[in-house]
Amino acid sequence: QVQLVESGGGLVQPGGSLRLSCTASRIAFTFYTMRWYRQAPGKQRELAASITPGGTTNYAVSVKGRFTISRDNAKHTMYLQMNSLKPEDTAVYYCNAEWKISYWGQGTQVTVSS
Repeated sequence: QVQLVESGGGLVQPGGSLRLSCTASRIAFTFYTMRWYRQAPGKQRELAASITPGGTTNYAVSVKGRFTISRDNAKHTMYLQMNSLKPEDTAVYYCNAEWKISYWGQGTQVTVSS
């Protein structure tokens, strides 16, 4: 069974940093476009960042310059380095893998608060 497992979430003060990881199993990872979505309380899920199999990245305007998405194909793992975190970054962050079919992780909570 395909699994996407996120980790690295937690509570951080404004201005702080976190690194999220998403490890995939039972998929041909190198073929998949990988994405980080986030969903804040009472809001719709939104795309934060994406990375193609070739390494092309895209970011939401709200995170550009602060977040960096990357992938390690050998480890079947995607990362999201989040710097200069703001309270409005508080959300559940979801990992998504897509190539002909889409898979989702269970989400990891990120809370930015003093």
